[in-house]
Amino acid sequence: MITSNQNNKVKEWKKLHTKKGRMKAKSFMIEGFHLIEEAYRTNQEVKEMIIQEGVENPGWLQEEHVHFVSAQVFKEISQTEAPQGIAAVIKMQETVSAQDGPVLLIDAVQDPGNLGTMIRTADAAGFSKVILGRGTVDLYNDKVIRSTQGSLFHISIKQGHLLEVIPQLRAEGYRIWGTTLKRARNYAELDAQPKTALIVGNEGAGVSDDVIELADDLVKIPIYGKAESLNVAIAAAILMYHIRL
Repeated sequence: MITSNQNNKVKEWKKLHTKKGRMKAKSFMIEGFHLIEEAYRTNQEVKEMIIQEGVENPGWLQEEHVHFVSAQVFKEISQTEAPQGIAAVIKMQETVSAQDGPVLLIDAVQDPGNLGTMIRTADAAGFSKVILGRGTVDLYNDKVIRSTQGSLFHISIKQGHLLEVIPQLRAEGYRIWGTTLKRARNYAELDAQPKTALIVGNEGAGVSDDVIELADDLVKIPIYGKAESLNVAIAAAILMYHIRL
């Protein structure tokens, strides 16, 4: 039982709260029964388990590398408001997609909840992969992970420079859709093909000019009320399902 916040293990786990610490360890932390069960179910490499005293061990838990900690220690390493008393350290590894289908390209989205929701929706809509462009919030940010609800273990997610990725996708036969309000057509007027790559952009600035110039089609979602715009995750969901249907 680890009872001190000064324990070396506790210090190691707290380093995973930062991007620098995660990249150095090539690992990240997840919390909660659902996410950890998804990690096991999808054959992620679980390096360590952390269980708070008094929390019942789930039946699917593998006993190796389990650390039991006091409530005080778990509170110290937890990043959730209402922790469930169970966490795991997961090795970073790429999920390989077995399918060849639509792709979501994300250009400098900053909000962790938006990114996590888009990854979850891309998974639900059957997209083959998600590519995170420069300036996008870290995939392993705890709020991103929670928002994906386990979808980061289901779909291929890669980092990439979109100015290099888009020409590669076009060479593979993809048609590129860029979301913008300028010179754009109503998305409902366009028929999507199986190989469509959708670009969505920053919450405030949208898709950057140099990236949008590489799009084959410029698309928008019409606004019928008085709202100035749609949340990027909502807009991405509408367009991803249009592409799939």
